[in-house]
Amino acid sequence: MAYNLKKEVEKQERLAGGHRLCAGCGAGVAVRGVLRALEEGDKAVVGNATSCLEVSTFIYPNTAYTDSYIHTAFENAAATISGVEAAYKVLKKKGKIKDNFKFITFGGDGGTYDIGLQSLSGAMERGHDMVYVCYDNEAYMNTGIQRSSSTPRYADATTSPVGTVSPGKIQCKKNLTEIIAAHNIPYAAQTTFIGNFKDLHEKAHKAIYTKGPCFLNILSPCPRGWRYEAEDLAEICQLAVDTCVWPLYEIENGKWKLTYEPKRKKPVEEFLSRQGRFKHMFRPGNEWMIENTQEYVDDQWEKLLKRCK
Repeated sequence: MAYNLKKEVEKQERLAGGHRLCAGCGAGVAVRGVLRALEEGDKAVVGNATSCLEVSTFIYPNTAYTDSYIHTAFENAAATISGVEAAYKVLKKKGKIKDNFKFITFGGDGGTYDIGLQSLSGAMERGHDMVYVCYDNEAYMNTGIQRSSSTPRYADATTSPVGTVSPGKIQCKKNLTEIIAAHNIPYAAQTTFIGNFKDLHEKAHKAIYTKGPCFLNILSPCPRGWRYEAEDLAEICQLAVDTCVWPLYEIENGKWKLTYEPKRKKPVEEFLSRQGRFKHMFRPGNEWMIENTQEYVDDQWEKLLKRCK
């Protein structure tokens, strides 16, 4: 069935309003978009690693989720939801559960790229019927904007500060989507918030209703860590994909497919200049940082195009 925005937004929300996420935060948008892809009538068990999302949507014994919810530690979100999925299959086989449940867990990049990578890899390798969603805001935002392995090169973070000696983080961002795809899972994809959310919705629906372990990596900007105005969230996301800093693609049963190609690939400075974490790159004498970033993005984009062809 063709994507119908009006129909989708008329569904009952599965993430209630009144949570404490910041204005202009991408995490809540990501969660609402993913859960909206569930078919009405299907139930879900939602897992959540310790993160900005967790502390903002869950204060025991209350939760902003209308579905069953489990708060896990930083490192074991994937292990926990995979265990719940395994228990569900046994109870379903014994006839003790009649309802259809889907299993979805959320983690930030700190709990996914770094601390939770081992349990995520294990869950993907074991083949659990689940979806792991990373809302990628490119740093440990909840604990003070420390750099993670998802933080882009030259970004200013509290543990990779810009100064007379340091240009910011010196390492490139880890390509986690590619790493998870290497587990030979049936579906993995990158997306973010652009247009009428068609790309996000279709990928979330495909991940939820594809049997086996699936992975979604959603670029979810953070106004505090990235230092942009709250109302600029959608524009920041659009610039990320139009500069090819964050390409949109999916890997389905080993086949790579580009799902968005900009009509005109924009220079990276249009994305970088809108964020305070990169402002030092535009100071006189630091042009080399922008040039290096453009070279890296161009190289990664060309590699992706070849794979998708």
